[in-house]
Amino acid sequence: MKLRSKDLTKLGVADNVARSLALDAAAHWCKHDSVETIMLKIANVVSSPQDFYDDYVWGKFARAIKPEKTQEVVSKEYDLFSEPKELNIFGQCIIETDAIRQMKLVLRLPISVKGALMPDAHAGYGLPIGGVLAADRAVIPYGVGLDIGCGMMLTVLDAKADFVKRYSARIERVLLEWTHFGMEGGLAVRQDHEVMDRDEWHEISLLNRLQRKAWQQLGSSGGGNHFVEIGVLNVYANNGLGLPEDEYVALLSHSGSRGLGAEIAKYYVQRAHEQCMLPRSASHLVWLGLDTEAGAEYWRCMKLAIDYATACHECIHANIVRNMGLRPVASTCSHHNMASEEMVDGRMVVVHRKGAVDAQQGKLSIISGSMSTAGYLVMGKGYADSLNSASHGAGRAMSRADAAGRFTMSAMRKQLKERGVTLLGGSVEECGDAYKDIETVIASQSMIINAQGRFMPKIVRMNDK
Repeated sequence: MKLRSKDLTKLGVADNVARSLALDAAAHWCKHDSVETIMLKIANVVSSPQDFYDDYVWGKFARAIKPEKTQEVVSKEYDLFSEPKELNIFGQCIIETDAIRQMKLVLRLPISVKGALMPDAHAGYGLPIGGVLAADRAVIPYGVGLDIGCGMMLTVLDAKADFVKRYSARIERVLLEWTHFGMEGGLAVRQDHEVMDRDEWHEISLLNRLQRKAWQQLGSSGGGNHFVEIGVLNVYANNGLGLPEDEYVALLSHSGSRGLGAEIAKYYVQRAHEQCMLPRSASHLVWLGLDTEAGAEYWRCMKLAIDYATACHECIHANIVRNMGLRPVASTCSHHNMASEEMVDGRMVVVHRKGAVDAQQGKLSIISGSMSTAGYLVMGKGYADSLNSASHGAGRAMSRADAAGRFTMSAMRKQLKERGVTLLGGSVEECGDAYKDIETVIASQSMIINAQGRFMPKIVRMNDK
């Protein structure tokens, strides 16, 4: 059984923010306890919340029940530190100086604790893509990004590599019929997933307004570098999927939380501006304290968006695998636009990963290359200096505008043919040569990750524009 909102109502916890914080704490720290044991712990906090203010499991819940001070939001002006906090850079020789400069600005924020920059890093908005930040009891919406929960899902199928060549026409038809890309619309067949039954849709007014569009976009993908690929996965010995060392057909998708995540990000950036004033150079880095009503609400919305992104992947994979007539034998999903509470240097902080994956000890993740180069299944080593993080992909070597001016569709398709890749849709902005060399990026992280397998795309579906 799982703890539910109505269980908390029985204990007198009626406030939505307080209930959310209690459910989050229980899910994260009480995974092996019974519902009765968890309810007893919560009852103790409810009876004497002031005794739990400094408890890092139940502290935020306790302060939500009985605030230490008034929760009236007061706008406050902050200055930047003159020098940045500690920054560890991996693969510095392949990272543009603008990304490093941007990360050092982030580390001058008064909430910043420590940072890391992955070898795929390039300049972005807020944190650079490939940036990782540990912050003190606060979350930066643009430090998570607009596409909250964006990530990748890999499903290994019960077929050998020659399946792709023998049934390429069927695969292409399935990819065209059962994927949807772009800002608007969705699949022709309405999708269903348990994530759409979550309480947050009804308890938070913003989510209530966004639910209808979220239903429509469920199981679809965005534009840009989002993709759905069928390819060949070489699984190495002693891998985290528990599969024999062999060559398999696999399905790989790159997608996120669609319009839902973008609307959440934009709304809470405005809420953050109401209570956090920064110098113009850092105005896009406004944050929300996790102990504030807006911060706790954003945290709930962010987690829902991450789970919604997972649901999109699961619908994509279920539809494609079923219509290809195959069976999944293993699967893993990893996100690279998110924030989570983690221990860093003995203290609980908020770790932002924007274009970076969780590489804690034993954690499986996917690091993609491009439409014409390999991607890797990797396992984290729990390397503290990288804030337990790794790159999310090869990373752009040039902007989309530069790529559009430099490459042509005919040259790109010639290169794809030489490498045995069929592209459905796509654009020159996502040409393989617009990205860094994936082998160099992986080699730059040897202390962070172990490669578990190598995926080579064969049939790639992307946005038509």
